Amino acid sequence: MSTEIRLEDRSNLNKQQSREVRKRSRDLLVSLVRPLRGKIAATVTLILISQAFAVLGPLVIAYAIDTALPQVFAGNALPGAVSVVAYIVAAIGEGVLVAVFIRMTAKIAQTVLLNLRQRIFRHTQRLGLEFHESYTSGKIISRQTNDLESLQALVNSGLSDLVSGVVYMVFVTIAIFALDPTSGLVLVMFLVPVAALFAWFRRRSTVLYRESSTRSAKVLVQFVETMTGIRAVQAFRRERRNQAKYEKLAGDYRDTNLSMMWVFGVLFVSTTLLGNLAMGTLVLVNGFRVIDGSIGVGVLMASLLYARQFFDPIDTLGEVYNSFQAASASLEKISGVLSEEPTVVEPSRPVHFERAIGDLRFEHVSFGYDSEHIVLPEFSLHIPAGQTVALVGTTGAGKTTIAKLLARFYDPSSGSVQLDGIDLRLVAGTDLRRDLVMVTQEAYLFGGSVADNIALGKPGVSRAEIEAAARAIGADVFIRALPDGYDTDVSKRGGRLSAGQRQLVSFARAFLADPAVLILDEATSSLDIPSERAVQDALDTLLSDRTAIIIAHRLSTVEIADRVLVLEGGRIVEDGSPAELTSGTGQFSQLHKAWRESLV
Repeated sequence: MSTEIRLEDRSNLNKQQSREVRKRSRDLLVSLVRPLRGKIAATVTLILISQAFAVLGPLVIAYAIDTALPQVFAGNALPGAVSVVAYIVAAIGEGVLVAVFIRMTAKIAQTVLLNLRQRIFRHTQRLGLEFHESYTSGKIISRQTNDLESLQALVNSGLSDLVSGVVYMVFVTIAIFALDPTSGLVLVMFLVPVAALFAWFRRRSTVLYRESSTRSAKVLVQFVETMTGIRAVQAFRRERRNQAKYEKLAGDYRDTNLSMMWVFGVLFVSTTLLGNLAMGTLVLVNGFRVIDGSIGVGVLMASLLYARQFFDPIDTLGEVYNSFQAASASLEKISGVLSEEPTVVEPSRPVHFERAIGDLRFEHVSFGYDSEHIVLPEFSLHIPAGQTVALVGTTGAGKTTIAKLLARFYDPSSGSVQLDGIDLRLVAGTDLRRDLVMVTQEAYLFGGSVADNIALGKPGVSRAEIEAAARAIGADVFIRALPDGYDTDVSKRGGRLSAGQRQLVSFARAFLADPAVLILDEATSSLDIPSERAVQDALDTLLSDRTAIIIAHRLSTVEIADRVLVLEGGRIVEDGSPAELTSGTGQFSQLHKAWRESLV
């Protein structure tokens, strides 16, 4: 009994979550179209008028054959002329209005897509590291590519096709009943199997499109992550395994698409068959009625034209419904990203600094990346302005966590991290980014020139200031030796430069920014000995007259610090100058001894 209750509770929870997801998607859609409701109303009006013109054609033909033509033979040419003019006006009116509403629909669609694309980019930039470290780059790319393309396929033409198709079928039904109720009843009779067929199509396509969307995203994620980590893939010889996994995912995606094509094929063939049967039935029924004089030949022709035109939009509606299913699944995923709240928020009343002094303090800080694993328990630390502090300890001791809290990539669970006595949660984001800069091991460079990458530290600076920063760090010589000097394109992620050169460029960037606080997170760990020596020389300049926190495993980097903190389990177990700790018997002394022996 308890198992049944749990299953029922789980089912109710899933239904509740599904309702919330659908509401979230609807709210997003409403927010996108609300500013455009005037243009949308005008477009719908044009669609209504254009479809009314389209429906007039067969009525005019019936009138021309059964009424105007006999009068023309009787010597009265006016009804014939009226019929010709009415048909031409209807044809031209339909064509012009269709062209206008297609253009208006395209403008509305592109406005919606631009707004949504900008929202996704703006919002994902605002989200903190907690989101980006759990949400893979492949998934984010999928939101900006596959999912937006699915929406684009719907809003570009799908919505106008849906409205025009439905309106046209309604108008045709009204017109054929006005023309001849018996023909209308014959046509309506075939709506029953059409409705049953469409209900089957809707159920099958809903399942298959959600499956297709999921499998498409998996293919993209696998591709992006393989190409992004291609060095690791090749280093560990994972090509065959990755190929097998990718082929499996791509094969599953193909199978789903084939199933979708089969379902749509059944709809297309069935509607074509029903349309032909409807026309055959009308020919049979109305043929006898023409013979006995109940109706004219014009009514027979008009009823056949209406029957053929009535079934034409059904295939289009099937395509639109397919697009709608894909767009609905995509909208759910996009709305999911946009519903994520930043864990680090800008203060409502920020405190501004003209220029920070650089005094840092941790006051009883507790922090964990989840509730079960606390990295820093009741951590307290004071770093006076201008002091260079090195953080040393085993992996997982909390060194990088301290750096992330200082850079305000995360906020503490309790306690406070302060800059010049002000809680970082109260400091204006622009001031914090200006006064506190973090240089990581990766030394990420963006596509563009060397000069552009250095200028990232202080946008809008002159070329002379860029070159001065490079000279101060010791990067000017190797930069000028590049093919185009400072204008050399560094290629993707700085691939044209060596690890040491990339690090020097990132140091020049930090030097140009001139922060009050500089954090170096394993900034020399990936360098060879010559590159490390060049970077060590640059560090002397970079660390001068500012507060600095150095996280390093290489003790050659630690030796330039004023103070060394040895961390273990998120607590400080040793605190002193490099000379004091080296002469002692603690962990740092042992690490220093082992490092010296490794150099022999």
